[in-house]
Amino acid sequence: MAKVENRTLREIMTKDVATVTLKDNVYEVACKMRDWNVGVIPVVDEKNDVIGVITDRDIVIRGLAEKHEGSTATEVVMTKDIVLGQPGMTVDEAAKIMAEHQIRRLPVVENGKLVGIVAIADMAIRQVHHDEASDALQEISEPARH
Repeated sequence: MAKVENRTLREIMTKDVATVTLKDNVYEVACKMRDWNVGVIPVVDEKNDVIGVITDRDIVIRGLAEKHEGSTATEVVMTKDIVLGQPGMTVDEAAKIMAEHQIRRLPVVENGKLVGIVAIADMAIRQVHHDEASDALQEISEPARH
């Protein structure tokens, strides 16, 4: 396994990602969030290019708080100015970008197409498991003391 600081987003990203299009309305997005148990969904065009994201917070702040109905177009509430990651990017590089832009989730694209998504929690959880696995391997590999 690669060293922790050299891991790439390809190694830790979630590859099975729910998406919506501009044809979907806010109600449909909310249902998809419920069904997939997620708080963010990338918005893609007909070519699967990422053109935005919509978060549960977007729905509340730009949707409900502005008195928009569930039939409101996704485009009205989605975040259009987004930051994207690349599969070959290291976890450290992605973490710096996410911190700089104050985002918790980073869609990952390759040749403009969505291939996954990474959350801050993915980085933390996988780090803990890696550390635990490394510790266990180290203990297993140590010679027995008599």
